[in-house]
Amino acid sequence: MIHKATKVIIITEKLLIDNVAKLILAEGASGYTVMAAGGQGSRGMRSSDRASVVDGLSNVKIEVIVADRNKALRSIEAGNERYFGNYSGITYLEEVDVLRPHKF
Repeated sequence: MIHKATKVIIITEKLLIDNVAKLILAEGASGYTVMAAGGQGSRGMRSSDRASVVDGLSNVKIEVIVADRNKALRSIEAGNERYFGNYSGITYLEEVDVLRPHKF
């Protein structure tokens, strides 16, 4: 049976992974996925296939699936307030269908 859940997507600088992960886990998420990310935005071009002068400034995409949309909203609001005034970052939500809701 398919169940509704919310996926939180955060694209930010690699040096923030640990801090963002703490926020995510504090809101009750059971885990997250991190992958390299690149592209162009308001802070210029970031490449995922070239080494950055400072590795911590390369971009990552963090994905989290949660069953409770309110938890997702609290996580992204906390991240926006705490980090994204000083660091590059964008966060958005997607509604997703999951097969094993107890995992989220």
